[in-house]
Amino acid sequence: MKVNLFINNEDVTTEQYSEVRDPGRLNEVVGYIANGDASHIERAVDAAHRAFLSWRQTSLEERISILLASAAEIEKNAYSIAQVTTKENGILLGRTIDEIKLGLMDLKNMADMAPSALQQRVTEDESGWVSVVKRPMGVIACIVPWNAPIILTLQKITPILLAGNTIVVKPSPTASMGVAALLTTMARFFPPGVINVVLGGGEVGNALTTHHLVRKISFTGGGNTAVVIMKSAADTLKGVHFELGGNDPAIVLDDADLNEVVPKIVEGAFRRTGQFCFAIKRVYVPSEMYEAFYEKVCELADAYKIGHPLNEEATMGPINNKLQYHRISELVERLEHSGANLVKLGKVLEPENWDNGYYLQPVVVRDVDPNAEIVTCEQFGPVLPLIPYHTEEEVIHMANNSEFGLGSSVWSSDFDRALGVANQIEAGMTFINGHGQTPLGSKYIPFGGIKQSGIGREKSIEVFDEFIEYHGINFHKKGDN
Repeated sequence: MKVNLFINNEDVTTEQYSEVRDPGRLNEVVGYIANGDASHIERAVDAAHRAFLSWRQTSLEERISILLASAAEIEKNAYSIAQVTTKENGILLGRTIDEIKLGLMDLKNMADMAPSALQQRVTEDESGWVSVVKRPMGVIACIVPWNAPIILTLQKITPILLAGNTIVVKPSPTASMGVAALLTTMARFFPPGVINVVLGGGEVGNALTTHHLVRKISFTGGGNTAVVIMKSAADTLKGVHFELGGNDPAIVLDDADLNEVVPKIVEGAFRRTGQFCFAIKRVYVPSEMYEAFYEKVCELADAYKIGHPLNEEATMGPINNKLQYHRISELVERLEHSGANLVKLGKVLEPENWDNGYYLQPVVVRDVDPNAEIVTCEQFGPVLPLIPYHTEEEVIHMANNSEFGLGSSVWSSDFDRALGVANQIEAGMTFINGHGQTPLGSKYIPFGGIKQSGIGREKSIEVFDEFIEYHGINFHKKGDN
């Protein structure tokens, strides 16, 4: 399979292509992706800018209609898009299919909200008449990550396009094929130049984030990259929209039913091999129930079946890429050398293929210091520390003692008590007795974090404010004013 750039609704070939290998079977080449350069960004941004001049004039009703038509086509092709994505990024096929469905649900939710979110506001009194219109910005640069590329692309581009902007998307080099398939499928429904895709590495990213016609950069990924992007945006005073990492705490209160909460906490930590931004990264457990909690976590973590993501028996796949694999492996090695009490769990489905992929076992770390590296970092992998505590005041302090602030969770049999704790947590989102958003939460909660976990929000009606400019018109009536 060969994936080209996509500019102005045309496939664009390049002089060089990079091979994409299956992270679960490194001896297998999944396909080849084009390597773009700064000249391709120039072409893509120019196409997007020219398309913007007419796309912004289309009615909101027409933009909604086009987007929903493209969504219907994605739904028809969901399985093939999911297969490509799974082979390149290592997430279980069933999980990827579910995330395409969730992404389409978010798309339809935002299409329903758009008329209210983007409506003009008119006010009048005896002295004057005021109109406030929400206008699109122009060309938006969208940089999407490798861990959940389809759903994160959909929730990013949907409000941008509905607001009347055009886009140039740069996928991650280790998860480009599925995103390209998604966007080229959608783009056929849009006027040429509204959706453009340029593949590549640092040169492409820098050319995109520094281009003078790009009005805003919407990036999902790591904080170090966000710092570089923010600096590159400064020369032209571009806006930035960041959805970054987290170090999400789970606080278990002493009235929690372990049979109820532990399975959900384990799933919230090890889903997607721990490779999602709001995964549970650290668990705080009352000291009096610590042993029982630990044993239950180990029992459930040991039930994971680790294997290739297309293996129907597998419940945990590989790490996406070599860099992240070595980062997590070295983190675990440092833990072992420090004398930490840890256990590696799970069943290996294909022992003969273990060294042919970026596979790691689930790791549970107990009796860990609250200030240890594994507690304070974002591991972004299947390693879970359990920290004992004595009082609510102590655990709230420990949970908030972080430069991250994306998600969090509280687990209790008493809603009012859990709510009282939740209200004291420093995070963009807090879940009670679950880790993730319910369908209602997915529609109405602005997704994002505080501190170093991001700038701005995604999803919900608030997201439209990220991608519009306000234009006020004030008419002075005759008379004294």
